[in-house]
Amino acid sequence: MTVLSGWENFYVIVGSSAGALIGLQFVVMTLIADIPMRDGAAEAGNAFGTPTIVHFGAVLLLSGLLNAPWRDVVPAAISWGILGAAGVVYAILITRRMRSQNVYQPELEDWIFHSVLPLVAYAILTIAAFTASAHPRGSLFAVAAASMFLLFDGIHNAWDAVTYHVYSQRKKQHGAEAQAESNPL
Repeated sequence: MTVLSGWENFYVIVGSSAGALIGLQFVVMTLIADIPMRDGAAEAGNAFGTPTIVHFGAVLLLSGLLNAPWRDVVPAAISWGILGAAGVVYAILITRRMRSQNVYQPELEDWIFHSVLPLVAYAILTIAAFTASAHPRGSLFAVAAASMFLLFDGIHNAWDAVTYHVYSQRKKQHGAEAQAESNPL
């Protein structure tokens, strides 16, 4: 019995959730595909939409890695450490993308959920990789916490994106209807 034993159910649940949410994101993107896009929308999508899928994918990958039949925690820790380090770099890249896009002015909540929380989650993964051999139990709880941060951050960001598109599109549609009524010719 290894230190990883007992985590299987957790990662089956978390990984399945991440996989299902990735599928739902594809459905949502299909449903909003007909919404007219403004100039620069691709840059905004790269800053706000794509990272949500990447974070869900990271949770799915973590779930697969930690369900593998490792004999020791160190090889698993190396794997999640690489993912964490790559995630830190990606979170920094996303922060730069958020600053450079000009379609949407991010608010404090956007900076927290799209930049800070993912960076913290990936940093936790990276740090937990270095502490795994000395403190395997605590490190595994840190990895679980990082997984949950990424999962709930992705849920928040997906919901935020959907509501933004629904309400901004509805506002534009009502504005166009009001203008058409005031200018009948």
